[in-house]
Amino acid sequence: MVATGTLAVRLQGWLDWTRGADFLAPLLLRLYLAPVFWMAGTNKLDGILPKENVVMWYGNADWGLGMPFPYLMVMLSAYAEVLGAIALLLGLATRWFSIPLMITMVVAAVTVHLEHGWQRISDPMMCLFNCSGIEEAQMRLDRAKSILQEHGNYNWLTETGNFAIVNNGIEMAATFFVMLLVLFFWGAGRYVSIDYYIRRRMMSRG
Repeated sequence: MVATGTLAVRLQGWLDWTRGADFLAPLLLRLYLAPVFWMAGTNKLDGILPKENVVMWYGNADWGLGMPFPYLMVMLSAYAEVLGAIALLLGLATRWFSIPLMITMVVAAVTVHLEHGWQRISDPMMCLFNCSGIEEAQMRLDRAKSILQEHGNYNWLTETGNFAIVNNGIEMAATFFVMLLVLFFWGAGRYVSIDYYIRRRMMSRG
């Protein structure tokens, strides 16, 4: 019993020793999320200028989201994502910027993705909710494959990966929300963030 207890203590000590590198987890979350939100935000801003197609999609109730004040909503979400991406990259005001980004993910999940269920990629083997379109998507995918196998060079077309139908469910929005929630509670992490040095300077003054 004593030997077992000693071994458990040593193992726990080794596990605790890895906390010296605990800054890597929030750093990698930030580096993962920063380009995601940068692309999302800049794409919205690029879509405003030509024919305001993003604004029309936000505002149109027939084929879009039907949101009130669509121009304002686009600008708020776009700049939250662009500025949030920069903040995540630098580790600056990370906990504060995670809040509007989480709100953006909730809005996107509810208004755009929820009706399509959970999955990003249609898979009839697993469906959590709103599954009505999964079987139809699989039927269309099978039909597309048969057409390509009959009339196209299918081996060449699938040489770098298989075809799939994007279901556009809430999977990615939910994943990004969870990652942001971790950053909200834990912050940007030590050493490789501006927040760390600002906090250390403030604490030394106090």
